[in-house]
Amino acid sequence: MPDVRQAQPLSIPDSDALRFLPEGPIPLHDGFCSWVGIQHGVDATTGSLNLLDLSTQQNHSHDLPGRPGFAFPCQSPDQFVVGCERSLGFFDVKTGAWDPFCEGIDADVTNTIINDGICYEDNLIFGTKDLEFATKKAGLYLYRGSDKNLIRLRDDQICSNGKAIQHPAEGGLRLLDIDTPTRQLVSYPLDIKSGSLGDAEVLLDFEGDSGLPDGAILTPDGTGVIIAMFRPEVAEYGETRWYDLVTGELKCTWQTAGSPQNTCPALVRVDGELKLLITTAVENMTADDQQKCPNAGRLFMADVALDDLGGPLSDCFWA
Repeated sequence: MPDVRQAQPLSIPDSDALRFLPEGPIPLHDGFCSWVGIQHGVDATTGSLNLLDLSTQQNHSHDLPGRPGFAFPCQSPDQFVVGCERSLGFFDVKTGAWDPFCEGIDADVTNTIINDGICYEDNLIFGTKDLEFATKKAGLYLYRGSDKNLIRLRDDQICSNGKAIQHPAEGGLRLLDIDTPTRQLVSYPLDIKSGSLGDAEVLLDFEGDSGLPDGAILTPDGTGVIIAMFRPEVAEYGETRWYDLVTGELKCTWQTAGSPQNTCPALVRVDGELKLLITTAVENMTADDQQKCPNAGRLFMADVALDDLGGPLSDCFWA
């Protein structure tokens, strides 16, 4: 039987705007992380980059010029690379300066914006989402750092979400990817030099599940994947799950009481101890739904039974 653990709600976020759609938590250093507020309300067209002290639960929010899908720390102090609306750019948390370096993403379709992404060495792999969550027109992209070239890998996603890079023993790279409405986690051979993907292999299929797969990360040893499940209906709790990538076995479920819409996981260190951080959202909930789900939109933290192998818990974008 899989282990079941209870994640504990934090006091963050503490405003309706920031609780609407938190995603993309990234460990920075011990006790600190970043996360993005994708959208500050149902009709909002802007969001934020947030810096959180997990020890004190003090959060500093920085408004962005649009809706961010992801933000990663750069080598330069105080600077993050951000996917915002249809642009990639650098944001300085000290000055508030926004410096786009790649614009016009998904320029040949309407009503999409950048969503989830990952860093790998000096590359970015990211997707977009159809804001109506209906049409297969959203892109999956590689921004190749070696020649600063934007390459579209796919043009038929709906809501491009959880991503990770695997290093198989037989060599090469594999991209793990979730297009949420497909209810699948798939794996592609990824060739960065040629800017191409191979055929997809389905690793996990969530057809008939009560939740939709959203953000995802690998376990430290690369043998498992942790997936946040977005349950669109009112429920007593939400779920973030750890699966074995070889057998497909469910190893552990972390429940988020009073918050069914889990969006993204991250492994963080607090006082040297490995913890799981989970973002959750209020998005799509009526006022009545929110009363029934009092912790919706909060960040949660949980204990994990995973070996901490040391070293950084995420890659940075070396600009």
